[in-house]
Amino acid sequence: MNEVIILDHPLIQHKLTMIRDKNTQVKEFRELVDELSNLMAYEVTREIELKEIEIETPIRKAKSKVVSGKNIAIIAILRAGLGMVDGILKLIPPAKVGHIGIYRNPETLKPVEYYAKVPSDIKNRKIIIVDPMLATGGTAVACVDYLKKNGSMDIKFMCLIAAPEGINYLQKYHPDIKIYTAAVDERLNSHGYIVPGLGDAGDRLFGTK
Repeated sequence: MNEVIILDHPLIQHKLTMIRDKNTQVKEFRELVDELSNLMAYEVTREIELKEIEIETPIRKAKSKVVSGKNIAIIAILRAGLGMVDGILKLIPPAKVGHIGIYRNPETLKPVEYYAKVPSDIKNRKIIIVDPMLATGGTAVACVDYLKKNGSMDIKFMCLIAAPEGINYLQKYHPDIKIYTAAVDERLNSHGYIVPGLGDAGDRLFGTK
């Protein structure tokens, strides 16, 4: 069974509370999601390989470590995942970015794929899928299905809030994937929204509701 890593750093939890607040306006909400993504990326990238190289400091030559191994790709699940990309890119500027468009049918709650554009070398990259909410898990599973069909095997899933139902669903179909989240909430309601959650992340990011 894959791991669920809850990132409970005080700054992460503080900012998470602020984005939960219904009174937080679009500009601040967007900035907070960006900051949260940046903070969470430190832990998500903890396992990146390092190699030792020789450099010259102002004092003398020395051996030091740099990132090695596979490069990283950030895969944003449209549309809300877009709000998390820049925060990670500030930490890892060379990362490539892919986009997968999947929406949840409001009646069936099943995922519907409508767009996919990922780096051509996706199978050779470490993948970080980003989506603010892991609710039913259907969208996450569909995204992982697509990436694995294209040869990706080193995949992590990063979200701000997860529901137990979504975690269980993703674990059922892809037990090899680590889930990184700032919180695991109580449950889903009858409309598939996380309770207490933060509402519709996409609407709050882009001011569409």
